[in-house]
Amino acid sequence: MAMRLFLVYVLVELAVVVALVSTIGFGWTLLLVVGTFALGLAVFGSQVKRQVQRLRTGLASPQGAVSDGALVALGGVLTVVPGLVTSVLGLLLLLPPTRAAARPVVAAIAARSLGRMPVIVTTTGGAPFRATRSTEYVDGEVVDVTDVEQPRLPRHPDVA
Repeated sequence: MAMRLFLVYVLVELAVVVALVSTIGFGWTLLLVVGTFALGLAVFGSQVKRQVQRLRTGLASPQGAVSDGALVALGGVLTVVPGLVTSVLGLLLLLPPTRAAARPVVAAIAARSLGRMPVIVTTTGGAPFRATRSTEYVDGEVVDVTDVEQPRLPRHPDVA
């Protein structure tokens, strides 16, 4: 699956670069690729600072702050990945209006993937654990462990 996604990524990026080179030329295409990368990094830096500030001040209601932080991180990763398509997608995720539009989609994807994950609940405090009678048992084996001293190397006759 991952290999197929990588192959699709390479083919899409290659098709876009070939189309741009044949349309506007190699120099302009190279300038466009480097420009989107640099612009993406600049926007990423400003958005990271903004998101950190928002998370610090908005911990009382972090609903949008956490998802925006994840989208900014994803946008930064897509900006750094080589290619024009990924840089443009990353740049779009770094802009606040498109993040607002992408937030419900990301929430739906996360909810769908959480539905497939097993939920593990642990308790760290509160009422003490009370054992109840149950018909469940764990089939196992008890192994007796005995501590043994580490063997020591014999002393060499020339060493005092």
